[in-house]
Amino acid sequence: DLNVPLDGDRITDDGRIRAVLPTLTALRDAGAAVVVCSHLGRPKGAPDPKYSLAPVAQRLGELLDAPVAFATDTVGPSASATVAGLRGGDVALLENLRFNPGETSKDPAERKEFADKLAGFADAYVDDAFGAVHRAHASVVDLPARLPAYAGGLVRREVEVLRRLVDSPEHPYVVVLGGAKVSDKLAVIEALLPKVDRLLVGGGMCYTFLAAQGHEIGSSLLEPDMIDTCRQLLARAGDRLLLPVDVVAATEFSADAEHTVVKVSQIPADRQGLDIGPDTVARFADALRGASTVFWNGPMGVFEFPAFSAGTRGVAEAIAKVDGLTV
Repeated sequence: DLNVPLDGDRITDDGRIRAVLPTLTALRDAGAAVVVCSHLGRPKGAPDPKYSLAPVAQRLGELLDAPVAFATDTVGPSASATVAGLRGGDVALLENLRFNPGETSKDPAERKEFADKLAGFADAYVDDAFGAVHRAHASVVDLPARLPAYAGGLVRREVEVLRRLVDSPEHPYVVVLGGAKVSDKLAVIEALLPKVDRLLVGGGMCYTFLAAQGHEIGSSLLEPDMIDTCRQLLARAGDRLLLPVDVVAATEFSADAEHTVVKVSQIPADRQGLDIGPDTVARFADALRGASTVFWNGPMGVFEFPAFSAGTRGVAEAIAKVDGLTV
């Protein structure tokens, strides 16, 4: 999962690249030639320069202290030539998988065709993209069906932690969920809701919950088909599920958009929420105080934009202040 945030062609946070270094290093040390595949952003099944993985290839080479060959396509002439030139210990990175329509296609035959071509590059498959393992995409589902398939070190560690969080967490147990979509986190919510003492919801997904409560959310991110589900979850959770009480409402989705803090009951119809507000940060910090276990998944707002990063930072600082914590 090399889906790093970019400012133009500058990587602003290389954490996801660093996270897979142990697995890549283990494979190289064992003599494998490694063909790295990833997506970045949401291109529309065709090349788009702003979503190129070229900056990632450069940074990956710096972190590995070794050359990383970069293929300028996914399964075309550049990829074929790049992979053919690899020797044991070498690393190559293919261009953004989502530049090929077969990666995310709803047509099984189109996905199969793409997966067949990718499989031709390798003898074995290792998935170390925990952030993408839930996607029904060619590289996630169809490709490992064609090769001996293994979980990478990062995926294994994440699964071990999740198993502990689901089966035997220490209480009080607080879950903090953010990110864009309720639908992406629904299975997590369903699994954890019976076990948590507090579930704090921020990020883009909170606006569907707020809409389920009857609030005007303006042009904030909304999944209309999830409103009834959110309403049911709110009823089941009772006062264990905490939503924002204020948000940072902006005129548009941009780093320099005009914005102001408003109560969730007063979001203007022509604005969109891009972060939780200071009262919500305080509310969440109070809910975190005294926790023994915290599971945090997803930002509280568009943290890539400095103007809308305070909520995520505030929650991080609140978690850091909790003594004796399992995170």
